[in-house]
Amino acid sequence: MPHPHPVMDPADIVVFGGTGDLAMRKLLPSLYLRDRDDQLAPGTRIVAVSRSGLDDAGYRDKVDAELRATAPRWAGVDVCADDAVHQRFLGRLHHVTLDVADDDWSALADLLGPQDRRIRVLYLASAPQLFGRICVGSAAAGIVDDRTRVVLEKPLGHDLASARAINDEVGSVFAEEQIFRIDHYLGKETVQNLLVLRFGNSLFEPLWNAGQIDHVQITVSESIGVGNRADYYDGSGALRDMVQNHLLQLLCLVAMEPPARIDGEGVRDEKLKVLQSLRPLDGPDVVRDTVRGQYTEGLVDGAAVPGYATELAESRAGTARERERSTTETFVALRAEVANWRWAGVPFYLRTGKRLGTHASEIVVQFKPVPHSIFPAFGEELPANRLVLRLQPDEGVRLHMTAKQPGPGGIRPIPAPLDLSFARTFGDRLPDAYERLLMDVLRGNPTLFMRRDEIEAAWTWAEPILRTWEATGQHPRPYAAGSNGPASATALVERDGRAWHEDY
Repeated sequence: MPHPHPVMDPADIVVFGGTGDLAMRKLLPSLYLRDRDDQLAPGTRIVAVSRSGLDDAGYRDKVDAELRATAPRWAGVDVCADDAVHQRFLGRLHHVTLDVADDDWSALADLLGPQDRRIRVLYLASAPQLFGRICVGSAAAGIVDDRTRVVLEKPLGHDLASARAINDEVGSVFAEEQIFRIDHYLGKETVQNLLVLRFGNSLFEPLWNAGQIDHVQITVSESIGVGNRADYYDGSGALRDMVQNHLLQLLCLVAMEPPARIDGEGVRDEKLKVLQSLRPLDGPDVVRDTVRGQYTEGLVDGAAVPGYATELAESRAGTARERERSTTETFVALRAEVANWRWAGVPFYLRTGKRLGTHASEIVVQFKPVPHSIFPAFGEELPANRLVLRLQPDEGVRLHMTAKQPGPGGIRPIPAPLDLSFARTFGDRLPDAYERLLMDVLRGNPTLFMRRDEIEAAWTWAEPILRTWEATGQHPRPYAAGSNGPASATALVERDGRAWHEDY
């Protein structure tokens, strides 16, 4: 169905790294689907920048082949169903061969021409160390003005100092309101539904506090390993790759105060307050409240898979001795607290890992049990209500309640879920996160993007954990591929008298 609010002005979307994995696997399919739904204005161009040496025809052929190969994963979308749409999209594509380290950017500048009324988006799907160089080069080439927007992919630095350096370089060219730091988790349907659930229903917001909520769990579980990213990943690890950005952003949306309105700064102001309220973890607190793990060989979906050390050694053609040296974590579980009036004393349990038994991302809000059970046959304590927001797969919301089991013979309370599946309820294909976020960039809506002070507040909290891990010199705890992570992650919550969601 065509979208009722198409972008009114034509745009030039310039993708640096336009032949890379992110562009081919996420950005171009997302733009194709938005074009199919008439959300790209006539005259909009997509300009790929890379060192590949392709001309426009060669790039269009490459993208055509990639789209046809990946389309079966798009929930039934057939790129051949409407040839006019397909050809229109391919006609938008251009390619410029450019090494961003070179001084001659004239080919790109000539293709783009005067900006006039056009929206111009520079999407940096490249290594973070090139962000500053690309921004400075773009300005020198005359392709930046006050209508230009720049999109930065994560990771934004590997610590606070490097994040500040990147922000300084990009900020020397672009004003803060022109910079869109993307976190694709914030584009997921369930994440935005969390805001509506909390602030659009009188049922939840009065209960959304330490008086009624026992704890919160945020899990991002991946069944895949590091694969061909092993070399990059070994310099990063799960805390930098996932916790410092994705999981902390989800925590912010759960814990933030109601903004005065849903606009670009209201939401981001409240998220920043949450980050600044996080109880610092340092020294003994890190030892007590964090768990690091690294996967070994095991079984995932019935297939044998290698351990992280083997994958890393193979990527480096290393020896068995080199395999033993990596202390990079592929799993993190930690206990965090938001030290403010709303959340004082409520633990937030965060965990993420590679090669786990399931592929799932979810937020679990565990309410406190009723103070007294009047159903003695069931036991002294009824199971507490739980609100589960699933980000992937099968996005939706499930409220675990207690209900009477039907039938004669007295009242027998049993746990029963109220289940809202977005796919079953709303029917239509759910847009990918990148589809939504790309359109927000074109519309100039920064609500779902991270501000500089958010990034730096997150690093300020995460960096002492990294320092303590390095100072203690402890290796990550091994866990078998296909498991739920190290046993110590289970102990982390059990010592508080709680359990991970899948153990209920």
